[in-house]
Amino acid sequence: MKKPSILLAIFAFSLFAASSVGLLASEPPNAVQLLARKDLQALGQKIFFDENLSRPAGQSCASCHGVQVGWSGPDLLINQASGIYEGATKGRFSNRKPPSSAYATLSPKLHLGEEGFVGGNFWDGRATGWMLGNPAADQAQGPFLNPVEQNLPDAASVVAKVCAAEYKADFKAQAKAHWGIADICAASGKNPDMAFAIVALAIAAFEHSPAMNAFSSKYDRFLTGKVRLSPLEKKGLELFEGKGKCADCHPSRPGPDGSPPLFTDFTYDNLGFPKNPKNPFYRMPKSINPEGGDWIDRGLGNTLALMPAFAWMAEEAMGLHRVPTLRNIDLRPRPDFTKVYGHNGVFESLELVVDYYNTRDVLPDCAKTKKPKTGINCWPAPEIRANMNTEELGDLKLTREEVKALVSFMKTLSDNYPPKK
Repeated sequence: MKKPSILLAIFAFSLFAASSVGLLASEPPNAVQLLARKDLQALGQKIFFDENLSRPAGQSCASCHGVQVGWSGPDLLINQASGIYEGATKGRFSNRKPPSSAYATLSPKLHLGEEGFVGGNFWDGRATGWMLGNPAADQAQGPFLNPVEQNLPDAASVVAKVCAAEYKADFKAQAKAHWGIADICAASGKNPDMAFAIVALAIAAFEHSPAMNAFSSKYDRFLTGKVRLSPLEKKGLELFEGKGKCADCHPSRPGPDGSPPLFTDFTYDNLGFPKNPKNPFYRMPKSINPEGGDWIDRGLGNTLALMPAFAWMAEEAMGLHRVPTLRNIDLRPRPDFTKVYGHNGVFESLELVVDYYNTRDVLPDCAKTKKPKTGINCWPAPEIRANMNTEELGDLKLTREEVKALVSFMKTLSDNYPPKK
């Protein structure tokens, strides 16, 4: 993002934010305080795992966000096939891999920093946090109404299913305790948006709980002096904060108040990732993907293009995607379990991602290479070359041992250490 546009952008943002106040008929209480409520977290956990909240029934939030893999895509066969998950309706696929829902509640609302947009949820930042006070709560509403995910037609349909669930009494009790609504299920007939907001805030509360924001990795124990890093892991940390430039976007030091590092600065970046040729979204019917195989993932640029106040900034944001946390980046149920990386799941190993960061701008285009071998003698072309980050990756000059050390360090970021045998 060009700095000269920032002051104008901040002015536009302030006008837009002011005009967005009161979009709900009745705004929820302070989200930060609510998300810490254990009773609301308990309700959110029940909603998160409820497979009846889709059409047809069978898909829950946990279907795409499994605890055993750090609350990201938990299905081995899907990960091996493409990393892009099928929705409740058979044959309908989304366009990106599921991001981890762990630590998502700690993202600030989407806003403008000195270098560009910061915060929000979803890979493209469209869950701004402007509606419900927290981006994770805004995000929680999205999959329910997405035809390629849980496929429910509207807010009233979501609320009706929650009001018919076994935890109906809990839902009503939370609405009464925190919103003063005597019978939220009865009231939802007139105001389903308010009831839907409570559903989303409950999910975000569960995502805010220690079950998901555990801060229980080996690195966390290292920071408190309870364990030591191995020589290889320690070397990896040095590279992470130095030659590898990883900490530029994934801060690894505790905050000024001693809070654990989140391993993301919540910014947006175009790393030049290529298309994922295995992505089934390219083969979706025109009713879902009008562009077919020509579809380009414009990321934050597309989100801004749909906002009248920021459409003029969209071009500078084309191809930018949210910087994910690296916490749980390698958490898996067993060593041979496949995880995929990048917003589109194009890379099938953490080692390959580091190799890409290391030599993206060194190796030639695979399309122009005889007998191409991705990551060995070439890389596929970037999906969007404009706005690509060339300052912090592309030619890091890491040796094979240094790549190995970086990967070894990132494996210390998995929660639930030491793992149960």
